[in-house]
Amino acid sequence: METWVLITVAAAFLQNIRSVLQKHLKGVMGTTGATFVRFGFGVPFAIAFVAFLALGLGYPLPRPNGGFFFWVTIAALAQIAAQALLIQMFGYRNFTVGTAYSRTEPAQAALFGLIFLGDRVSGGTIAAIAISLVGVVLISVARSATGTASLLRSVFSRTAALGLASGTMFGVAAVGYRAASLSLGGPNFMMQAAVTLLAAILLQTAVMLVWMRLRAPDELARIRAAWRISALVGLVGATASFGWFMAMTLQSAAAVKALAQVEMIFTFGSSVLVFREHVNRLEIAGCVLIVAGIVVLLLV
Repeated sequence: METWVLITVAAAFLQNIRSVLQKHLKGVMGTTGATFVRFGFGVPFAIAFVAFLALGLGYPLPRPNGGFFFWVTIAALAQIAAQALLIQMFGYRNFTVGTAYSRTEPAQAALFGLIFLGDRVSGGTIAAIAISLVGVVLISVARSATGTASLLRSVFSRTAALGLASGTMFGVAAVGYRAASLSLGGPNFMMQAAVTLLAAILLQTAVMLVWMRLRAPDELARIRAAWRISALVGLVGATASFGWFMAMTLQSAAAVKALAQVEMIFTFGSSVLVFREHVNRLEIAGCVLIVAGIVVLLLV
């Protein structure tokens, strides 16, 4: 099995754990604070990754260039914008619709990868993205009053627009991170990914700190009070991001994001095995389609 596949599956698993931890944080702080900890508390671990590769394994540090700083800035800001759009979408009654549309990220990443990086996507990869996307949509609407017919009718709704915009920003971020990492030109995919992660997370932390100081200063005290769980979120989040960046250095963002839909399986498994939640037919069908899409992706 290819290296990027193993890394992507591991990153998806860690991201699921991070999401569970962030949901816990929502009980003690606001959305802004819970979002910040994945960046701010990830900085020490991002530094540790670079230090280990440089001092422990002896890999030389790459020299960032103008292209690197351009792409990492675009990607880091796009990722923040994508999160903000998702948060705004949660305020709407039918946010499930928007969430489903936000999962169009792999398809949009394929388009942006072709436009900006010349990444070619095979017909098999496109088919895998389409199959998995249908599965994700089924799981997204399975536990709500929103049916697939309503999902299709809502194409021009504000919630759908927010979801699509969020997916667009996530797609831009994925392609931007791949472009930034590739622009370093060496010494290897691990160091390129680690340096890209460190630059991105430092910028995101600075932006979020300024935002909180101006718009939500009370969040800083709540973050300090919950520093232990926040540090765990930072560790898991930074490690997951390191995995994403390594995978996207080795493979196109579209293929990585298509395989990353396996996170939905992990989330579904947590709901069933940990929280003992009921399973319905749409959820089972969605899981089957996601697995089928991943199988197609791995076989092409």
